[in-house]
Parts: sequence; structure tokens; C-alpha cells
Amino acid sequence: MKPVDPRLLKYAGAARGFFVLAAAIGVLQTAVVIAFAWFLTDAVTGALAGRSVVLSLVWMLALALLRGALIAASDFAGMRAAAATGTQLRRALILAVRRLGPGWLASRNQASLAVTAGHGLEALDQYFAKYLPQLVLTVIATPVIVIVMWWQDWPSGLTAIITLPLIPIFMILIGMATRTVQRKQWQTLQHLAARFADTVQGLATLRLFGRERRAATQIEATADQYRRETMKVLRFSFLSGFAMELLSSLAVALIAVAVGFRLLAGDMSLEVGLFVLLLAPEAFLPIRQVGVQFHAASEGVAATEDVFGVLDEATAARATPHNSGVFPQNVVFSGHGRSPEAVSPELCVENLRVRDLPPVSFTAEPGTITLIEGPSGSGKSSVIAALRGAAPFDGTATLGDTDIGRLTLDWLAWAGQAPGLIRGTIAANVSLGAEADAAGIRRALDAACAEDLDPEHELGVQGSGLSGGQAQRVAVARALYRHSQDPRRVLVLDEPSSALDAGTEARLWATLRQRADAGATILLVSHRRTAREIADEIVSLSTDSGTG
Repeated sequence: MKPVDPRLLKYAGAARGFFVLAAAIGVLQTAVVIAFAWFLTDAVTGALAGRSVVLSLVWMLALALLRGALIAASDFAGMRAAAATGTQLRRALILAVRRLGPGWLASRNQASLAVTAGHGLEALDQYFAKYLPQLVLTVIATPVIVIVMWWQDWPSGLTAIITLPLIPIFMILIGMATRTVQRKQWQTLQHLAARFADTVQGLATLRLFGRERRAATQIEATADQYRRETMKVLRFSFLSGFAMELLSSLAVALIAVAVGFRLLAGDMSLEVGLFVLLLAPEAFLPIRQVGVQFHAASEGVAATEDVFGVLDEATAARATPHNSGVFPQNVVFSGHGRSPEAVSPELCVENLRVRDLPPVSFTAEPGTITLIEGPSGSGKSSVIAALRGAAPFDGTATLGDTDIGRLTLDWLAWAGQAPGLIRGTIAANVSLGAEADAAGIRRALDAACAEDLDPEHELGVQGSGLSGGQAQRVAVARALYRHSQDPRRVLVLDEPSSALDAGTEARLWATLRQRADAGATILLVSHRRTAREIADEIVSLSTDSGTG
């Protein structure tokens, strides 16, 4: 676990500015420490000599207040930097996940990723507010103070130089042991989050089969394991703190004993001896604090390592050239008496194979509905998953003259078998973050045969509050709304009528036929025989062959 990962400076601009500010504060703190020790020495020796020490006491008070203000400024800057860095890393993480695509996301534990982006990055507060300022202060203050000690009394400076390396050596040894338990604790927390999310999502099924108590017991066992791992981390933290304090105390004691004997022998003046003794603890203090604060910040460090792993994957993916536009520029449109701006490009799929399923080939032209049908397990939904980047595939799929792998998913307006609704209004679910057009949302709901639904109706978590058929119609309305925002998008619907009655299904088919006649390219997956009535091309899949 690196003290400072270079990728932090690469992916978070706020961190770079914070290091500059921390260095400036560290320089001022070092100057204040040395000046305070000097004036304290002058006050003590002056009082013993009978001189007036009022001026020295005033300077000591001013320096003490200034040191407190610098510490507060360091904490404030650290908290601000932690918040800004967390925001930047979350934004970068979201963009990275978008670039990596749904196929990559489907292969990851999404609950663990959410914990990393949430709780994990929140732990950066300790990392920025406590650990990094101490690390910067160690780099600046410790060598400067040792040089001043050497300048005033070289034997004391030599003792500090010999004993100082012992502390980082022990820090490295303890840190190596801590890293293992810290990583295990973090993984246990991610496992706990994933298990809890899975249990909540499947609670209805668990209750139906009478397994809810068993699931609760498993969560309790994982939580107990997390407690034990946390206690291990705390034990290592206490051990580290004890080792740092012991080593630094012994080092300061060696300097103090040597100074004391030399004062008794008359080989050193009181001013020099007292000044060196006051500086000695300050030379060891920053590096001691680095060891203590490292453990408090280690959870945030572990979270950033996971985030950086995702960002590195996205950076590697960025090396593959992508089309900068949403749609290919040189598109050859089929003639239907419509302008190229009003219709979708041609979608051509050749020998597309997902896993061990048979290859599929078809061409979806503007102004047509291409129906993909076949028995369960024949790969209908797998074809759609491949087109939207959720499954790896062999073969080619082009939009116009451009491979879809070189395009963002903006070319697609999609509704899957799972509605995928979120908490919020029906209107928010239809627009899904896009610019909300109340009239357009109403038209999309009507076109999806959901005219009885109020766009302002509030839904619960995962869209609770609607029946299965209503939720499906809202999902279809979302796809229609997205398509209406840019009619060039290919409209892809996966079993959109599976929860609809015959009458509602017929109305939905009429809507799709109307869209196709207006120039849309529609790709429809359905097991309903009625879908054949509106299809212009039928791609029949089976477990033995791709098309028929």
C-alpha cells in the first residue's frame, strides 16, 4: 500500500492543489516550531540570568496561536480537498463505467462498487485531513529540524540521524502485516454489502421458500466476521502506535542523556543544550504521527486502489479509437421517400455469435420492423445484450458503415425484459435524467398504452407501486421517449408485451408499426405470434441454427 499513489494526482486535480498548500503550511509550521523553541530557550535562560523575558513570552504566545491556526488551516484544507477529490473520483468512476460498458458492469459486484464509491471514498477525509499533512510535514520539518540540531550541536544531530531511520523501518514491517488484514477487512465489508443487497432484493422469494431466517443468519455471520477483521486492524494500529512512541521516546532519551552529561561536564552551554532538547521531540513528532494516521486513513487508501483499478481499465479501453459522434457520418440510407435526417441508419449484423450459441445474421433497415423470435434459450436476448455492449460476441455488427463497438450507446433506444425502474416519479423514470418534456412524456406514455398512469405518481424503491404490466409499459414509454428525442436512434424492444393483455398488445404493435412507417429502425424480440403481423423481416432462432 503506497503512502501516496501517483494515480491520485493523475485522476484528481484537487489533490495536486492540496499538496502545494500542505507544503506551504508545512514550511510555516517548521519555522514556527524552531522559532518557538528559540524564544522558549531565551525565556528560560533569561529568567535564570535575571533578564527581562516579557518580549520572549509575547513572541511565544503569538507563535503558539499561529501554530494552532496553521493546524486548523491544515485540517480545513484537508477536509475540503477530501470532499473535492471524492467528488472528482466518483465522477471519473461513473465515466469509466460508462466507457467500459454494461458488459463490464454485469461481470462486477455492483454492491461492492457502490460501497467503494460511497463509504470508501468518504474515508478519504482522514487520509487528507490527517495523514497527508503529516506526511508532507515529515518531508519538510524533520530534515530541517535535524539540520538545525546539527548546526547547534553535531553530536545530537548525529544521534537523531542514526535513530530516525529505525522508525520508518518498523513502520514498513508493521505496514506489511497491516496491509493483509486491512485488505481482508475491506473485502469483507464489500461482501457484506453485496450479501445484504442480494437478500433485500430477493426477500420475497426467500420468504416464499421459508429461507429468510437462514439469509439473516448468513448476514449476521458476515457482519461478525467484519467485526473480527476490524478488531485485527485496530490491534495492529495500537501496536504500530506503541512501536512508534517507544522508538521515538528512546531516541529522544539518548539525546537528552548525552546532553545532560555534557552540561554537567561543562562541554555545552545551557542555551544550546536546552534548544536542542526542545527540538529533538519535534524532529520525531511528524514521522510518529504519520504511522498513527496511516491506519486511520487505510480504509480510504484501500477504496482508492479499487477506484484506480477501474479507471486504469477505462484508460486502457480509451486506447481503442472511438467515433467522436453519436452516429456515423457517412450513412447510406435506404429510400423510403424520407430525408436522411428523419430516419435511422441501417443496422447490419453478420455471423454474430454470443458464447456457444449459433451465429445470427440479419439487416434491420430504416422504416422496417425486424422481429427476432425463437424458443427459450435460443439466444434472442443474448443478441440484444451483444448489441448494447452487455455481452462479448464474435462476428460484426455495424450501424451504417461504422462498427457499433466504436460508438457510444447513444445510438440505441432500448427497453429490456426487466423494467429497471427507480425511485421517483413516473415522469422521472420515463425521462431518466434527460431533459424533461412534460408533453413528450405524456405522448410517450400514451404511445406505450399507459394513458391511465399519472406522470407525477411517485414510485418506491426499484419502481414499487406499479403492477408488472404497468411497469413494463413505463419501460417501453422510456424507450419511445428516448427515440422521439432523436428519431435516428434504433429502437430495440425485448419482449415488450410479455405482461400485457391481448388488447393492449395490439395497441402497442400499432404504435411500433406507426414508428416504423415514419422511418424508424425497430428491432423487436418477442415470442408472441401476433408480432409477425407487424414485422417486415423475421429472424427465427433455434438451438441448432442461427437464422431461418
